[in-house]
Amino acid sequence: MNPVSLPATPAVDATPLAMPTRPHVRTIAACSVGNALEMYDFTVYSFFAMLIGKLFFPTDSAYGSLLLAVGTFGIGFVMRPLGALVIGSFADRRGRKAAMTLTIALMVGGTLCLAFAPTYAMAGTWGTLVVVGGRMLQGFSLGGEIGASTAMLMESGGFGTRGFRIGWQGASQGCAAVIGALSGATLYASLDTASLEAWGWRVPFLLGLLIAPVGLYIRRHLDETLESGAHETQPLTELFSSHKSKIVRGVLAIVASTVGMYIVVFFMPTFLVRVLHLPTSLSLMAGCVSGATMVVMCLVSGLLADRMRARKPMALASIVLTTLLIYPAIALMTAHPGVPLALAIIAVLTAVGSLGGAHLLLLLMEMFPARVRASGLSVIYSIGVALFGGTAQLIVTWLLAKTGNPMSLALYMMVCGVVTVCAIASLPESRPRTS
Repeated sequence: MNPVSLPATPAVDATPLAMPTRPHVRTIAACSVGNALEMYDFTVYSFFAMLIGKLFFPTDSAYGSLLLAVGTFGIGFVMRPLGALVIGSFADRRGRKAAMTLTIALMVGGTLCLAFAPTYAMAGTWGTLVVVGGRMLQGFSLGGEIGASTAMLMESGGFGTRGFRIGWQGASQGCAAVIGALSGATLYASLDTASLEAWGWRVPFLLGLLIAPVGLYIRRHLDETLESGAHETQPLTELFSSHKSKIVRGVLAIVASTVGMYIVVFFMPTFLVRVLHLPTSLSLMAGCVSGATMVVMCLVSGLLADRMRARKPMALASIVLTTLLIYPAIALMTAHPGVPLALAIIAVLTAVGSLGGAHLLLLLMEMFPARVRASGLSVIYSIGVALFGGTAQLIVTWLLAKTGNPMSLALYMMVCGVVTVCAIASLPESRPRTS
């Protein structure tokens, strides 16, 4: 495959950057808490998937229980497009603040279901249904969360710090991934199997709920950013009648970053342990390294976005570099398996993939008018995550089993990278100063 040429270095805006004020800090915290809770729950559920399968989905084999537990987690991805349509439209009609208050309340309800669900031994299939219902509720709320919260971050302050504010969406996910991995590992290390099964696995979900009341309180006291009169339109009607092409290209534009997140951050440690036979402790170390790298690089991405006059060059450069690096990275890890090398490669891939995150989000947000902005991003993100992020681990597992070749993982990511580069190149470059 011929390598894709890197875009020219974009011009830099010499205007000094304004630091976020105290109200902006409050807005950043309020908008980021939803993404953080999502990633935290994802990490914790992944850590305890085998135990949850045993307690709520008893079958004749441990593998069958695990499959059912993972499948239940996947239901959340299926519910996202529905949540994007309903809550995204609500955010564009009634305001970002109202939608964000709704999403965090629904998210708390879903997490409560998981934390307090009676096991199969206690309540039979009713306990299983509570877990399934909790995942459905979480997925529905998260479908609308990304559009409403990112729209508010974008609209809540001056243009000069827009990228930095948006960068906190990814940074909060990285921070939550680290906390989730550490809490799961701590419980496994400090409790015996009986205690974990009896009550220990519920503790991380309960801890995650502690931040929810704070987030709900802050969100209810935010200032609305949706312009007066925007709610008079029918967002979904306009979105699908006037912006269908942007939606399709937007979904394809996030394929590589979505697949990269779920493979590099979540699947790669499993691949290294099971295929390359590295120690199981690598899962915790890899989660912490990738999460910490995301925190730093997503904020760097946001700061760079505030200094550059265009969004597409850095978004393209990030995807192109990741596409070019993934094959030699997997080949190197396979030829020389070792923990230090594996952690270094995961850090590099995460850093390069995160470098264009804020640029891509801004590119997607700025191509929609404010009256359909939240629903537009919600639909793009939820469909992209459901079709490509939610299936990434299943596809690469099937490829590895079918081909027996570890490089099939890299080839799949490279194909996704080519698709995304073409899609981003086709998107309109728009950097208005007043929208």
